[in-house]
Amino acid sequence: MSDNLKGILSACVTAILWGFLAVLMKVALAYVGPVEVAWFRFTLAAGILLFYFIIVKPKLLSIVRAFPIILFIAAVCLGFNYIGYIYGLHYTGPSTAQIVIQIGPILLALSGILFFKEKVNKWQLTGFAIAIIGLLLFYNNQLSHFVEVESFNKGFLWTGFAAVSWTVYAILQKKLVAKYDPQLLNLFIYGIPAIMLMPATDFNEFNDLANWQWILLVFLGLNTLFAYGFLALAFKYTQAYKVSIIIILNPIITLVIMTIIYHTSITWIEGEQLSLVSAFGALLLLTGAVISVFFSYKNKAKLN
Repeated sequence: MSDNLKGILSACVTAILWGFLAVLMKVALAYVGPVEVAWFRFTLAAGILLFYFIIVKPKLLSIVRAFPIILFIAAVCLGFNYIGYIYGLHYTGPSTAQIVIQIGPILLALSGILFFKEKVNKWQLTGFAIAIIGLLLFYNNQLSHFVEVESFNKGFLWTGFAAVSWTVYAILQKKLVAKYDPQLLNLFIYGIPAIMLMPATDFNEFNDLANWQWILLVFLGLNTLFAYGFLALAFKYTQAYKVSIIIILNPIITLVIMTIIYHTSITWIEGEQLSLVSAFGALLLLTGAVISVFFSYKNKAKLN
C-alpha cells in the first residue's frame, strides 16, 4: 500500500469518526450535560495518553520544565471549541452543527492571508464568496423551519464560536508540531481543558447511568483519541490539502445518518431532513470550503 493511499484512508477514518460523533453526542446529551460530556472526553483521552508517556516515553514529559505558553493557549482554545460545539449541538442538531462548524477550515485558510501574508488568488476569493452565500442560505432557511428561533440562534452562535476557537487552536498547533511530538502536544491539549472544566462539572450527572450510556461516553472519549491519531497519520503520509478536503466533507456522513434516522422508526434520537434550499446552502458552504482550502495549499506550494 502506497503512503498516499495510507494517508487518504487515515483521513477517511477521521472523517467517519467525526461524522458519527455529532449524532452520538446528541444522544449522550439526553442523559448527561454538555460540560460533563466535554470533561469526560478530555479526561479519558488525556488519561490514556498520560499512561502511554509514563510507560513508553517518560523523558518527553520534561516539557513541563519549560512549558510553551502557546501550548497552554492552544489547549484553552480547543476547550472552548469542544464546549461551543457541544452547546451548539444541544440547541440545534447534528446536521446544523456539522455544517456551521465548517466555518473553521475557511477561517484557517483566511488566516494564511491575514497573518502569514500569503497571496490571495481569485479562486480563493471565489471559494470564500460561495461559502458565505451558502452559509446565509442555510441559516435563513433553517431558521424559518426551526420551531424555537431563539434556541436555533443560540446554537448557531455557539457553533460559530467553536469554529473560531478551533481556528486559533489549529494555527498554534501548526507552529507547535514543528518542534514537539504531536501526541505529547495532545496530552496537554486534552489535559488542560479537563482540569479547567473540572470545577464546572456536576459529577452527579454520572450517577445512575446505564451500562450502554457508559459505553457511549467511553466511545466519545476514544473517538477524540483515535480521530486525532488517524489525522496525524494522514498528515504524515499524504499532502495536507487532500486531508483537509476529506475532513471538510465529513458533514455529509452526518447528514446521511440523520436522513436515514428521519425515515425510520428510531426513537432514541430525532431524525433531521434538510429542505432543498437548506441542502443547497450546505452544498455551497462545503464547496466553498473545499475551494478555499485547496487553493490555499496550492498557493503555499507556489510561495515555497
